Amino acid sequence: MCLILFAYNMHPTYPLILGSNRDEFYHRPTAQAHYWEDYPQILAGRDLSKMGTWMGLTTGGRLAAVTNYRDPNEEVHGKGSRGDLVADFLKGTSTPEQYIQRAEQSRDHYLGINMNH
Repeated sequence: MCLILFAYNMHPTYPLILGSNRDEFYHRPTAQAHYWEDYPQILAGRDLSKMGTWMGLTTGGRLAAVTNYRDPNEEVHGKGSRGDLVADFLKGTSTPEQYIQRAEQSRDHYLGINMNH
């Protein structure tokens, strides 16, 4: 199960501590959080298979994360990577509301996801 954790005003030096896990198969290669060479404004872990991410932020203050759920009856072939949703938002300039609205329209192109803004 994917989850996102945060602590607000719990540490004297760090007002916000944020973390998430990547709930995928162990054989799927990943890189730990780093500034991406191809998008140096993005700080995020990276799915090295599909080149997306499960959580990241930019030097300009954009933040995005995705959690998933598995539906054993859902058709998995031909679906896009959920990590593209996070990466595309971090690369873009649309507001969260605009991006969620567009993503909701293509929701069926991805396996089960939770989206909020």
